[in-house]
Amino acid sequence: MSPVHAACALLFAAPLMVLGVPPIWTQPEQVHLSYGGVPGTMVVTWTTFNETESKVEYSLLGARLFEMSAIGHATLFVDSGTEKRKMFIHRVTLGDLKPAASYVYHCGSEEGWSDVFFFTALNDSTTSSPRFAFYGDLGNENPQSLARLQKETQLGMYDVILHIGDFAYDMHEDNARIGDEFMRQIESIAAYVPYMTCPGNHEATYNFSNYRNRFSMPGQTESLWYSWNLGSAHIISISTEVYFYLDFGQDLLFKQYEWLEKDLEEANKPENRAVRPWIITMGHRPMYCSDDDQDDCTTFESYVRLGRNDTKPPAPGLEDLFYRYGVDVELWAHEHTYERLWPVYGDKAFNGSREQPYVNPKAPVHIITGSAGCREKTDKFNPNPKEWSAFRSTDYGYSRMQVVNGTHLYMEQVSDDQNGKVIDSIWVVKEKHGFSAWVQSHHFVHTGDLSSSEEKVRRGIWHLFPRVNKVPSLGTNAEICYTSQRCTLSVEERGSIFLSSCGCSCWQHSSS
Repeated sequence: MSPVHAACALLFAAPLMVLGVPPIWTQPEQVHLSYGGVPGTMVVTWTTFNETESKVEYSLLGARLFEMSAIGHATLFVDSGTEKRKMFIHRVTLGDLKPAASYVYHCGSEEGWSDVFFFTALNDSTTSSPRFAFYGDLGNENPQSLARLQKETQLGMYDVILHIGDFAYDMHEDNARIGDEFMRQIESIAAYVPYMTCPGNHEATYNFSNYRNRFSMPGQTESLWYSWNLGSAHIISISTEVYFYLDFGQDLLFKQYEWLEKDLEEANKPENRAVRPWIITMGHRPMYCSDDDQDDCTTFESYVRLGRNDTKPPAPGLEDLFYRYGVDVELWAHEHTYERLWPVYGDKAFNGSREQPYVNPKAPVHIITGSAGCREKTDKFNPNPKEWSAFRSTDYGYSRMQVVNGTHLYMEQVSDDQNGKVIDSIWVVKEKHGFSAWVQSHHFVHTGDLSSSEEKVRRGIWHLFPRVNKVPSLGTNAEICYTSQRCTLSVEERGSIFLSSCGCSCWQHSSS
């Protein structure tokens, strides 16, 4: 064979030889953030399919690019499916971050780097007013709300995302490739803001192994339950699934309850409740609902609410515990609908008053938001709900919340079916927090109209909560601010905080 013919033969054979070599997957993917639980921290988590160094290079926005770096570690995760697929989950904690300062970063190693992302460090001041999007039951098939959430997150509308169980549908399927696909899909959200989670029933396969390995929540409980502080809120994430999957062991049920009681006791110490008066819980399966889907909160009394008597010893439920420690707001999902409840305890509504039910309510406020979009579509409602059901919608969508200050909290529901229209909103206003607030009645709250100068500002600037036409106020001496968020395609341009009718001091939101 001539040299020319030999060279040609080699060129034709080369692709075949390359195809026969297993790929070396060192490129980072599935990048997502979570709060480390300690002020000034952020955890960066990502996946590779071969072992590499775990490194994040980052810098303040506007400074010399990637002038800081941090090293973490990788954990081998072997999926329990038939292929026993292997992946490496990398975790790096960034520390000493400046509150409300913006950073750019990428992650990986010299064998491969991720795209460049940015985030704003959480402002851990008790006077900050954090903004959340929250939802559950989001899959990679029919993810109806995903595109809108991606855009709003990158426009800087949210400080934190709360995903209240049920991911991907389901992470373990196709030997965990569905989980990989889902984590790639949410990267355009979760790589920009902390993506805080709790487990749902769709994570249960192989003892929640995909959930426990892929996410990095605070604490040492493999992300099953934990708590953290932000602004004037103490936020508690729980696993409702410990009441249902007893084959994995009953000890988790009792361990969580013991931890939860201690956490609530600590949060209710006077010195702690004074600075973090709001206690907010998030868990997948609700205590109450009016869906017509034969679920446990419609066909029989909720295990989560009342506990189980078929365990030894009997397992206590959470409703009495939450009531005793004055939990203010309870966020749920699981039902593929949106439902807002009146303040409820013991299957009865306890409104603050007829005119203002969420002003000094006498029981916790429940929100069910499980219609972000998945392959199971949305649910139908029972045509005859109980008295505690206040508002219901079967539209695809998600919820927003702002913990404005120690007395005011705002929530609204976005309909993706109606092109982002806000279809429901409430102010929860509390002069006092804790168990004593349930047994006292207050009637001093009035509603203050926005001043004409504020209206002029509002007409010219798009803001996060467009349905806020009136701001409930505690009186002329109380302080209450709400956020007007100016969003453009420019990452550098952020909004300001404007005055409410009761005349609090205005402060400027940090630029990013």
